[in-house]
Parts: sequence; C-alpha cells; structure tokens
Amino acid sequence: MNAMRLALAMQTDCSSPSQPNEFDFKRIERALTKRRRYRYVTPILLKTANGYRIQSPCCSRNIDPDGGVVDVALLLFDERSRNWRLLRKDHSVGVWEFDRDFERLSELLDYLNEDVERRFWQ
Repeated sequence: MNAMRLALAMQTDCSSPSQPNEFDFKRIERALTKRRRYRYVTPILLKTANGYRIQSPCCSRNIDPDGGVVDVALLLFDERSRNWRLLRKDHSVGVWEFDRDFERLSELLDYLNEDVERRFWQ
C-alpha cells in the first residue's frame, strides 16, 4: 500500500465518538509547552475527526523557506483498539505517514515532545 493510501486508511479506520474532546485538547496544549525542540514558537493545536492536528511556524526553514506554518503531527484515537496513533507529515510528498501506536495519550505526548530523531519538530 503506498504512503498516501496508508495515511488515508489510518485516518478512516479509527472512528471515535469520544475524540476530539475539550479535556484531551487541554492536556495536549499543556504538554506541548514541555517539548524540547522549537520552544520559542507557539504551536497550533486543531481538532480533527478522531483526534488532533499540531501545526507550528517553521523557524528552521527546513520545510518552508518562508517560515510559514507547517504540519507537525496528527494524533488519532482508534476506538476499537483504544490506542492512539501518531502520524508525521512527509512534507516532500504532502501525505501523513504512520509513525507508531501508543496505549496512552501521555506516552504519545512524551515521545512527541522528546522527538529524539527529529521526525516531527524539524
């Protein structure tokens, strides 16, 4: 399955009546203040079907030479498995790619905030 189909399948396979919600929205907002990279910019948190999308100004100019707002991560809740799916944007082709599953939102946020491999905060 190509990356675009995989990304679309990941988004449509996790229908959740419980997400997004205000409680988790605030949890994610608070957690993002503890990230290790690009602490001098303010990320944008958006509600999406089944989860949340994180965007941020591109201060490094690695993705957007003009420093515009770029997608950082997509957090989707899978109601069936009760897991969170973390996707990252492949900016070269403009599609979301699956990164990994997490049993708990807090684990996902810790991983995203650390971003040791610079897969998200570029």
